[in-house]
Amino acid sequence: MRIKEAFLLKKILLLTTGGTISGAGSDRLDLKDYKAGNYSGEYFLEQVPEIKQYANVIVEHVDNIVSTAIQNSHWITLRDRITKAFHSEDFDGVVITHGTNTMEETAYFLHLTVPSEKPIVLVGSQRPFTAISSDGPINLLHAVRVAASDEAYGKGALVVMNDEINGAREVTKTNTYRLETFQSGQHGFLGFVEPDNSIQFYRAPTRKHTAYSDFADVDLTDIPAVEIVYSYAGVTGDLIRYITESGKYKGIVVAGTGAGTVSPAEEEALLEAKEKGIYIVRCSRLGNGRVASMKSYEKLNPVIGDNLLVQKARILLMLSLIKYDNVEDIQKIFDTH
Repeated sequence: MRIKEAFLLKKILLLTTGGTISGAGSDRLDLKDYKAGNYSGEYFLEQVPEIKQYANVIVEHVDNIVSTAIQNSHWITLRDRITKAFHSEDFDGVVITHGTNTMEETAYFLHLTVPSEKPIVLVGSQRPFTAISSDGPINLLHAVRVAASDEAYGKGALVVMNDEINGAREVTKTNTYRLETFQSGQHGFLGFVEPDNSIQFYRAPTRKHTAYSDFADVDLTDIPAVEIVYSYAGVTGDLIRYITESGKYKGIVVAGTGAGTVSPAEEEALLEAKEKGIYIVRCSRLGNGRVASMKSYEKLNPVIGDNLLVQKARILLMLSLIKYDNVEDIQKIFDTH
C-alpha cells in the first residue's frame, strides 16, 4: 500500500474485551470447551493483515472476560472511552471485540448513551480463533470495514457478524452454535458486507439513539437496579415479592406470555410492588411483536415495553429511572427509543 493511501484511511479504535473471538481451544476441533479471552488485539492484526487495507487501527485492551461477567461498570468504561475517542482523539469509528452471550445488551447500552453519530461496531465469533474455519477473522475484518464506512455514520451501535449488519435495538442472539445466530426478528438486517467490497445498508434505525438519545449526556454514576421476571403456566408471585421485599430494586420488567400478559398471582404481587414505588414494564417473552396497553391492566399502570426484548427493556428502564420518576415520562422514553 502506498503511503498516500495509508494516510487517507479512516482511524479506527479497536477495543478488546475478551470472548470467544479471542478464545483458544485444546485443538482445532474444540468448539465448546475452549478458553475465552486468550488473544490480544495486536495478535488479531497480525493474523488478519488485510485489515490494514481498510483502516488505520489502534488497539487498546479493555478487559479479558467472558461476556456473562459483564457488569454496568464495564458498560460505563466503554461508553466513557468511546466518547473520549470521538470527541478528543479524532477517531472515525470504534470496533469492540466482545463475547456473544451479552453482546446485544452492551450494544444497546452504548446505542443509548454514546453522544456521537460516529460508527460503533461490536463483533464476536461463534467459534474460537483456533478452530477449523473460525468465523473470528472474517468477522473482525468486516467489522472494521463497516466502522470505516461512510454509510455506517448515524446508524448508532451495530453488531456485525456473518456478513450481516444488525442494529443494536433489535438484534439478539438466536442460536447456541450456528454462525447465523444474530438476527433482528421481523425487522430484518440493516445491511450486509458484500463480496464486491461494498457496504450495503437497506434500512436505518428510526428510534432515538446516540447523539439524539435522551441519555447522551446522562450521569451514569448511580444506575438504579432493575430485575426481570418470567411468566409461565403455574407461576406464582413469590419471586416478585422477594424482589420487592429486598429493597434493592426500583423496577421490574415482566416477560409476559403472549401479548405481555401475566398470571393472576403475578398481577397481585406486581400491584404490591407498585404500591412500594417499584416501576413495572410489560413485555412479551415471545421475541417478536409489540405489547400494547390493555384495559385489564389499568390498575397496575405499567410502562408498555413496545417490541423491546426484556433484556433491552431492562436497560432502557434503568436509564429512564436516572432521569424520571413517573410512568408518563418513562412511557415517552419507551415510545421514542
